[in-house]
Amino acid sequence: MPRLLSSLLCTLTLASHAIGADIQHRFLCCDYSGDKVCIVSAEGKIEWQVEARRPQDCWLLPNGNVLFAYVGGAKEVTPGQEVAWEYKAPEKGVECHAAQPLANGNVLIVECGTSRLIEVDREGKIAKEIPLVTKPEVKLHNQYRGARKLPNGHYLVVFKGEGKVVELDADGKILREQKVPGDPHEAIALKNGNWLVTCGDGHQVVEVNPAGETAWSLGENDLPGHPLRLMAGAQRLPNGNTILCNYLGHGHIGENPQIYEVTPDKKLVWSFADHAQFKTINQIQILDTPVDVLKEEIYR
Repeated sequence: MPRLLSSLLCTLTLASHAIGADIQHRFLCCDYSGDKVCIVSAEGKIEWQVEARRPQDCWLLPNGNVLFAYVGGAKEVTPGQEVAWEYKAPEKGVECHAAQPLANGNVLIVECGTSRLIEVDREGKIAKEIPLVTKPEVKLHNQYRGARKLPNGHYLVVFKGEGKVVELDADGKILREQKVPGDPHEAIALKNGNWLVTCGDGHQVVEVNPAGETAWSLGENDLPGHPLRLMAGAQRLPNGNTILCNYLGHGHIGENPQIYEVTPDKKLVWSFADHAQFKTINQIQILDTPVDVLKEEIYR
C-alpha cells in the first residue's frame, strides 16, 4: 500500500505540466489550508517556503522579499526567513484577507471585523484609514476579500458577502458598484479598463467593462474534465491568457488541478496539480520574468 500511495502522489505531481508540455511557470503562491507561502520552480519543486496562518495574498517584491496577508495581519519576509516588516490586526477576531505593497513603501490591507481599508507605513503605523460599510447580516469572515489601490488613487474592494465589487475614490466615496455571480474573491483592474472578477463558489470568472457588460467569462464546465471549483486568486498575463487559482476546499481537496491557465478563447494550456505538497492554493504571482510590482507592471 505505501508503494501504491507513493506512485499515486508522484503521478499527481507529474500531472502539473501534462496539458501544456511546452509551458512551464515559476510562481509564488499561498496555500490557505496548508498554512504556507511558497515559491515553486518551473519544474514544480518548492524552492522557498514560510509558514503563515491562512495566507490569502502574496507578492514577490523588487528587493527579493515576500509580502503576504495572513488571517491575523500582514508580513514581509526575507529569503533568509527573517521578518522585515509586520502588521498585526488590532484585536482578536479581525481577519485580513488582502495586502498590497504600495510605491511609497506603505502596505494596503483590508480588515474584516473592523471593516476598513488601511495603509500601514514601515513603522507599522496606520497612515490612512477608510471605513467600509457592508450589510449587518454579513458575518465577519464573509465581509471582504480582494482589495487593490489603483494608479489613479482609487480603491477596488471585493464585498464577498454582498456579491459585488466596489470602486471607491481616495476619500472612500463610492464611485461604482458591480454585482457579480456567487461570492467574489478577487477583482483586478485591467489595462483596458475592464474588471476581471473571480466569483468564488459561483464557479466562474467574469470580465466586465465599465458599462457593467460581460466582455469575457469562463463557466464551471467550460474546460472539459476540469471543473471550476471555488475561484480565488487570478492573474492576467501579458499574452492575454488568464491564470486562475482553483481553490479545492469545501470538500474537493485532491480532486482537480489547483491552478489553470486559460486562453482568451477558453482553451486550457497549462495546469498545476501537486496534492502531495499543497492543499488549497488560493493566490498566485507568476515569476517567469522580473516584474516590479510597485510600478503597476502586473495585473493581479
